[in-house]
Amino acid sequence: MENYSWDVDSVLNKHTLFSFLQPMDKPVPMVATIDIGRVAAELLQQPLATHKTVELEGPTRVTPNQAAATFAQLLNHPVTIEEVPRDSWQSLFESQGMKNPTPRIRMLDGFNEGWIKFEGPASSIRKGKVELISVFQTLIARQAQTVSK
Repeated sequence: MENYSWDVDSVLNKHTLFSFLQPMDKPVPMVATIDIGRVAAELLQQPLATHKTVELEGPTRVTPNQAAATFAQLLNHPVTIEEVPRDSWQSLFESQGMKNPTPRIRMLDGFNEGWIKFEGPASSIRKGKVELISVFQTLIARQAQTVSK
């Protein structure tokens, strides 16, 4: 969920969320870093087991539309959402200083095309506790602190 930190400036100043996740109504599993840390700590306290895969996501899957609506709710102004065209990704990421954008592009393709997904049955997926709105509140507060310095 914290990957949305890259979008806080544009939703604050341009009232726009630029999305690489497409389509806008497709739910994507996301998780807050605090949930990752909590689950990792729990697993470290368990007796050592053989190889174990733990699939973890937040309490609910999130669509780009829901992310824009959550920002709008917190900021008290409309937030539009704009798809970033696939053919612009490489040059855009390179212009932002990324030396090799191919892994990020392949990851986004994997989510958008559906080939990056959990392997186990839905009943085996662990659910985090932290909601998107809580993460966004923190991201917005951090941005405000940065601007006030």
